[in-house]
Amino acid sequence: MSSEPGMLVAGYVRQERLLDNLAALARFGALPAGGVNRQALSAEDLAAREWIIDLAVALGCEVTTDQCANLFIRRAGLRDLPPVVTGSHIDTQPCGGNLDGCYGVMAGIECLFALNEAGIVTQRPLEVVIWTNEEGSRFSPGAMGSCAFVNPERLTDYLDNQDQDGIKVSAALAECHRRFAALGRRARHPMAAFIELHIEQGPVLEQAGLPLAVVQGIQGVRWYQIRCLGRSAHAGTTPMDRREDAMTLARRVADRIEQAVADVPADQLRLTFGCWQVAPNAINTVAGEVGFTVDFRYPDAAVLDRFDAAIASLAAGNVIITPMLSQPPVAFDAQLLARQRACCAALAIPAGQLVSGAFHDAMHLAAHCPTGMFFVPSRDGVSHNPAEYTDPHSLWLGARALACCLTELANPLTGVTL
Repeated sequence: MSSEPGMLVAGYVRQERLLDNLAALARFGALPAGGVNRQALSAEDLAAREWIIDLAVALGCEVTTDQCANLFIRRAGLRDLPPVVTGSHIDTQPCGGNLDGCYGVMAGIECLFALNEAGIVTQRPLEVVIWTNEEGSRFSPGAMGSCAFVNPERLTDYLDNQDQDGIKVSAALAECHRRFAALGRRARHPMAAFIELHIEQGPVLEQAGLPLAVVQGIQGVRWYQIRCLGRSAHAGTTPMDRREDAMTLARRVADRIEQAVADVPADQLRLTFGCWQVAPNAINTVAGEVGFTVDFRYPDAAVLDRFDAAIASLAAGNVIITPMLSQPPVAFDAQLLARQRACCAALAIPAGQLVSGAFHDAMHLAAHCPTGMFFVPSRDGVSHNPAEYTDPHSLWLGARALACCLTELANPLTGVTL
């Protein structure tokens, strides 16, 4: 298919309007020193949703929701076909930035503006979705809304989860549904494709001097909790050869884990020893128990399986291993990736290729429909932080690539007026 309609719509993407709408969204939960605290289903989140709903209605769109309070902003097509969908999330970390998730949503809204101004009606409907609780900073787990959309039976597992104030997911959802009682409620529905536009949250694109990347997939992840058992003793009176030092044991176990992945290419290796718990955690006492978490990420399932085997081999009477998460790698749809690359080429936007090391809603959508992602660079690789920043030109280019791709996927008919 020719990319001419997509290029036409991309030409109506306005950088100033995109930035203004991002700034308007950032006012909901704005922090005095910069950044945003707009956690899932909070008062700030609900106020932001109301503003976006009003914006969507002004664009001539229909807005619906579902059991997990995901929002679907639908621009009608000529035929009642499965929609082409974009979007992300608007919830943030407690001290988050203005772009993580929010950029993907507001860029999707900007594509709707551009389609209206270009005077194009597409064969398929187009939807911008706002997924609930992607961050997981208020309620566990993260990416709750997209997971519950693809796997509706999972929502029941989440309803009793509580935030730090003891508020349950069920209560927060009920309050959201009361606030927006006029919205139609929908169930899981087919999608023709889903494309998520997001900031990279890492330094690779900036280091490469590229404004955009076509994301090939999402790394697989393994999380483990490891407990090393010893015996507490006096630091000043216990000889070294008589100690059962849990910290020494933990350091040796961690060293063996590092050795197990020593041959993994450094540019793709992601190994993190995150949360540490030491008991009794006193300067003059030998540690009796040390726990730590392991986060290992890699795009190759065989390497992840080998890592699992290496971790299992460490188990012993004084080393207790508990698996916490096993997420397989996600490879995005090859035909959709080709379409994304073609749109970048048509718009003369230099685009690299990356595999995402972070979770995104697209991870779950890939099991539901052809899925892809675009990344734009993050200055210094900073995210989940008020200092999060992407230059406006890259934000604009990302929105243009998205507009082109969405338009082409929606099979437009030119010459049809709105």
